[in-house]
Amino acid sequence: MSSDTNVGQRIYQARLAAGLTLAALGAAIGVTHTAIQKFEKGLLIPSSTQLLKLAQACGIRTEYFFRTSQISLQQPQFRKHASFGQAAQQALVIKVLNQVEKRAELLTVYAQSPLPVFKLVAGLPRHITDFGQIEAVATQLRSAWRLGMQPIVDLTAILESQGVLVILVDEEHVGFSGLTATARTTDGHTYPIIAISTKWPGDRQRFTLAHELAHLVFAGRLDACLNQEKACDRFAGAFLAPRETVLSLLGARRHEIEWQEIYALKHEFGLSMLAWLCRAKQCEIISDATYLAMLKTFTAKGWRKQEPGQQIAQVASHLFQHLVYRALGERYITDAKAAELLGIPLMVFHKQRQLEQVDAPAN
Repeated sequence: MSSDTNVGQRIYQARLAAGLTLAALGAAIGVTHTAIQKFEKGLLIPSSTQLLKLAQACGIRTEYFFRTSQISLQQPQFRKHASFGQAAQQALVIKVLNQVEKRAELLTVYAQSPLPVFKLVAGLPRHITDFGQIEAVATQLRSAWRLGMQPIVDLTAILESQGVLVILVDEEHVGFSGLTATARTTDGHTYPIIAISTKWPGDRQRFTLAHELAHLVFAGRLDACLNQEKACDRFAGAFLAPRETVLSLLGARRHEIEWQEIYALKHEFGLSMLAWLCRAKQCEIISDATYLAMLKTFTAKGWRKQEPGQQIAQVASHLFQHLVYRALGERYITDAKAAELLGIPLMVFHKQRQLEQVDAPAN
């Protein structure tokens, strides 16, 4: 692929990710939609001024157009609403690829990758036919990763410590929650990817992370009799609130459960009140009739749209920023490359490096 064609493809990807039509992008930089089309096909080379305007219009930095790494996302699986259509999915994949490319580029500067290779736990059942096995797999995974039965404080860090790249995506479409895929580089390296939306509160983000982890764990293992999404939901609940823990906290059998109980547990475990209600039913602590009655009240109170009280803090990923500064400290990269990878101006980077300006971690 020629450099001009590569830049053109990048312009096309940036436009899709920004949700702009040919005409809208052309109007933003002062050219016709035909000119944008020629840029994207490599038939016309944009000037440096036009590239700057293109980057500003698409909300990216100009270095994106010249990045040479080629990465593909294989077998992407979306956790989404039906309203999140093909065009939106394609734009989301490009946003994810943008972040994955930076991470893959950073990892190549290390003589030995600082990330472990993601491996499935030994001894997992090859054929899963019921929810009881799903509960057991969740417990088995927690045991193998030495998580015990207590709340998982930082789920993102746990996943990254196992070799999963967690990507936080600014996606305004309410139809998107999460994505699982495998990123493959041109030199044959592969990385499991879990991407989640920054739009949702922390409890939903954490559930989505666990749900998407289930897709990685269950690949090729679920019997056709099990609905894949329901199976992944069951795993997510069991992984974040193990059966043994749920029984210990709520008791083996209850006629009723107080809202204050599951509200407190929500904030202790980072798992929604609704998910705790489901776990009580799944663990047979409450009957189906009690569950349905409580669910009816829960819905009538409007809590299915927004649960009461303070929201759970959103998840964060610090690994990428840490690895950038580690590479800088090892003199694998320059200040300019570090700033480029973090997506911030060099002057801002210099201030942050000296702790003169401390902002939230870059994606």
